[in-house]
Amino acid sequence: MAVVQVEQLRKVYGAVVAVDEVSFEVQEGEIFGMVGPNGAGKTTTIECIGGLRRPDAGRILVLGLDPQAKGYALRERIGMQLQESALPDRIKVWEALDLYASFYRPSDDWRPLLEQLGLVDKYNASFAKLSGGEKQRLSIALALLGDPELVFLDELTTGLDPQARRAMWDLVRGIRDRGKTVFLTTHYMEEAERLCDRVAIIDRGRIIALDTPENLIQGLGVDSRVVFSVEGTFSLELLQTLNGVSRVEQSGERVTLYGQGEALVGQVINLLTERGIRFRDLRTERPTLDDVYLALTGREMRD
Repeated sequence: MAVVQVEQLRKVYGAVVAVDEVSFEVQEGEIFGMVGPNGAGKTTTIECIGGLRRPDAGRILVLGLDPQAKGYALRERIGMQLQESALPDRIKVWEALDLYASFYRPSDDWRPLLEQLGLVDKYNASFAKLSGGEKQRLSIALALLGDPELVFLDELTTGLDPQARRAMWDLVRGIRDRGKTVFLTTHYMEEAERLCDRVAIIDRGRIIALDTPENLIQGLGVDSRVVFSVEGTFSLELLQTLNGVSRVEQSGERVTLYGQGEALVGQVINLLTERGIRFRDLRTERPTLDDVYLALTGREMRD
């Protein structure tokens, strides 16, 4: 069942087309990701879906409701964590949760969320004293008040260190495991690949691909990589004769071979061994969503 339906969504700011004829659906119980560089239109899209911005054109239904016409009823059923949201520096964790809980009828008991999100020891801490990861966990707790059916998470891990980012990934999976549908936006392709059931890649306001991460990677035929280091002189032409090889690059001792085929690694090892070429640190690197984005747009991801 589709819990979000978007058809031909368009939003313009002056001469800038932020969202350009975007259409997609989000299915119940999935983690749906919208990925792309900053400025691609992700936040504007999520704000239109949540009823925070009025689209210039298009049709949106969220849980069967029009966000503009039925905004109050919809906000009782969804939770939102927005990239630019912030709390007063002096407000305490318990005060923020108590305040937000009062917006729902009946008022939600927020104390279990402290335990679930690891904030028990921050009960009396002010917002300004929280770390980046703790602030994000508090934002998730606020979004989960009211037991929403659908949760929006906008650039949840921006600015977090790798350890905190992976902790956030576990929290997102936990939200889905509780029976919620999750709609997240991110400019980290690895994050989308690890978390999402389906991914919409958006660039300059338009969706340029939408599928599971696996299908996006496999469907474009993006090359795998074999990476290793060599000692002494080495001719790249030897590797370019192998079946399935598209190109070979060398930077100092490091050699990167691009190609396709299950036998590619074995061919490389056999050739190097037969020619008596000493190599080390050989490894394979599977294609990623970053490679998909580059193949679709012809340029690297922008911050």
